[in-house]
Amino acid sequence: MVGTVIQGLIALDNPDYVYHRWHGTLLTIAIVVLSVLYNVVLCKRLPVLAQFLFVAHVLGLFATVIPLWITAPKGKASSVLLKVEDNGGWGNTGLSAMIGLLPIVGVLNGYDCIAHMSEEINDASKVLPIAMAFSVSLNIMLCLIMGTTLIFCLGDLDSAMNSTTGQPFIQIYYNATQSRAGTSAMVAIAIMLITSSGVNELATSSRQLWAFARDGGLPCSRWLSHVSPGLNIPLRAICVSFTVSCLLALINIGSSVALNAINSLGGVAVLFSYMVTISCLVWRRTCGAALPPRRWTLGKYGLAVNVAALIFLAPIIFFYFWPLAQPVTPSNLNWSSLIFSGLLLIAALYYFVKARHEYVGPVVQVKRE
Repeated sequence: MVGTVIQGLIALDNPDYVYHRWHGTLLTIAIVVLSVLYNVVLCKRLPVLAQFLFVAHVLGLFATVIPLWITAPKGKASSVLLKVEDNGGWGNTGLSAMIGLLPIVGVLNGYDCIAHMSEEINDASKVLPIAMAFSVSLNIMLCLIMGTTLIFCLGDLDSAMNSTTGQPFIQIYYNATQSRAGTSAMVAIAIMLITSSGVNELATSSRQLWAFARDGGLPCSRWLSHVSPGLNIPLRAICVSFTVSCLLALINIGSSVALNAINSLGGVAVLFSYMVTISCLVWRRTCGAALPPRRWTLGKYGLAVNVAALIFLAPIIFFYFWPLAQPVTPSNLNWSSLIFSGLLLIAALYYFVKARHEYVGPVVQVKRE
């Protein structure tokens, strides 16, 4: 949560600061309120924010890595690239590597966000695939730069993991620069980008909620699918997204373990949705009817790309339910498997009891009345 990152910055600049989980919760709720206000009052300015984010994303990365290049002691390539540390206690390099991938695959979340805004984009069938492909290509290069920089400038791992800021990356920045002002500026860039991304994520989640409700796939679908006249935005869906975000933030006050489980659930749920949709494409390409006409196609390479994606996703989803370290205790157990199974059961029951009689499938064309 961005609130805990802000707490980490406060702890860096004020050594006397006493960490309380409810501080992070209130800061997070404040960010969510800001996101709601932007989506309601300045909804027509979302493209402006997206353009600002693009520029800040690229420039902010170099404003972060260049100071690290200059000031941080560099690790030897033999140690950085070849040395293996099993801090999870698994006793197996391959197993440790697979489980260690879990926090990293979070970067796969969000590439589909723009697709949920398609009904508000002109010429979406052409623009969306190009935007998604460009986003992936650009971020591969930026992630390679940032990732390489961090592993070579990591320094003392124990110092980072046991940082009083609660955020290892903040400690890495400070160990490298030995400057609170410089570190604060670098962390402020991250906070700005995360906060601005929250605005776009709220817009995306509310549109996804609204679209699914419009198709009759949710309880109270008629109420949720309402579009506020004058504003021309799904205000009720935005309010529901706001409420859910605040409730999730409140969980942090009672139990960080529960919050981490729900955060893990979000990651595995997104990857599972990717697997379901790609599996449907593979089935249609091999056994079903021909795919509908489209303006973006991978041609003869499409099936190979889809199969490769499934091969990649299958082990990632499997290991997503594993705990990060041994011995396994209630405090470090990955509860997302239990929650995920429970949600699938609830969704299946709702579908067979009610939704299958109401859900009409994705709307292909929307007519403005």
